[in-house]
Amino acid sequence: MTLEVPAEEMEAFLDEVFPQVKGMFGIDHLDEDRLVMRLHSNEQHLRPGGTVSGPAMFSLADVAAYVATMSRIGKEALAVTTNCSIDFMRKPVAGADVIAHAKVLKLGRALSVTDVLLYSDGQPEPVARATLTYSIPPARDAV
Repeated sequence: MTLEVPAEEMEAFLDEVFPQVKGMFGIDHLDEDRLVMRLHSNEQHLRPGGTVSGPAMFSLADVAAYVATMSRIGKEALAVTTNCSIDFMRKPVAGADVIAHAKVLKLGRALSVTDVLLYSDGQPEPVARATLTYSIPPARDAV
């Protein structure tokens, strides 16, 4: 798969189309094979007990799948999640960022399927695993 949108351009695109999450996520690495993205964990992402909440981890997995897909098809703000399965496997480390390792498994004309492993920053074992499917709108000239 070729990379259509580099990391810096993708971060600017996210800030433009999703201003409500501006600064929440950062791209650590993006190439043709994988994406490494981080949730900048702060007080708003914590659950009782001080660990990162499930909804915050879901958000990271969802945004990572979106970015991995957009980086390959180009900027398409109207692509949407059609399915997500997430397994929470371990308690995240309190106060640590959560890191997503995303890989596009299949990229078709209408759907993208991405696998995402989530880690507490600096820890070797994943805290969650998600598989997401994105619906890609038809090309504008095909409508």
